[in-house]
Amino acid sequence: AGSKLREVFDKINNLLSGKPVQTEGQTVSVTQHPQGPEFVCYKLAEKFVVRKSLLWGEVSFHHDSAFPIAVVLSGIWELHPRVGDIFLAHLHRKCPYSVPFYPARKEGTSMEEYQRMLGYEVHDSKVEEQDHFLKRMSGMIRLYAAIIQLRWPYGNKQGAHPHGLSYGWRWLAQMLNLEPLADVTAMLLLDFLEVCGNALMKQYGIQFWKIMFFIQKSYIPRIEAVTSSGQMGCLSRLKNFVQKCLQAEEIPLPKGILTPSFWRT
Repeated sequence: AGSKLREVFDKINNLLSGKPVQTEGQTVSVTQHPQGPEFVCYKLAEKFVVRKSLLWGEVSFHHDSAFPIAVVLSGIWELHPRVGDIFLAHLHRKCPYSVPFYPARKEGTSMEEYQRMLGYEVHDSKVEEQDHFLKRMSGMIRLYAAIIQLRWPYGNKQGAHPHGLSYGWRWLAQMLNLEPLADVTAMLLLDFLEVCGNALMKQYGIQFWKIMFFIQKSYIPRIEAVTSSGQMGCLSRLKNFVQKCLQAEEIPLPKGILTPSFWRT
């Protein structure tokens, strides 16, 4: 509910602003320790990208939840820029594709360390399963794509979005300048376009449609060239999505987008 989301936002904002906050029967304040504000900014930003966090689980398994989480983070980012800076640092470290960047393996780098650079979680030399890895990357890209288009509706709209759609446009352009990877590239493009394609279409108009046409005619064949027969699922969904959008000359609104009526609940 919108009212519940406001309660969550106000509590986080009050904590970061140095006001006393009630939690689990205790009153806490970041002013109680000289490093309190920096510590709280770090831990809050970390919660949005760490696998054990409930937030990560929500976005990875329930795509609609990207929007309420993103609108809170966007509003907090606007009022407390340090949180946004640290969030981006955590996000880029855990998901290099959010830069976007495909790390190359350098001489002397162990396979285990290289897998970590690619975003895989490695524990006791055991690498997480591919489907778990893809779900985590998907969740992070969806959250990022939601953040760049959303603003906290009760904030000050005078200034610019702290990390708005221009960053999404740059992400998409840079992504299409990279050589595609099997599995990962098709999934990330589909996630990104499903979540913020409609917003990019409205913002960039004909330039956006040129990008979509390029994806269909030039980039999807390059993804196909590196994709095996057992990895075609996401690529097929990407092809269908792009084809339908070009035929309709419209990008559908993402599922779960927050409408004005949401804030009256």
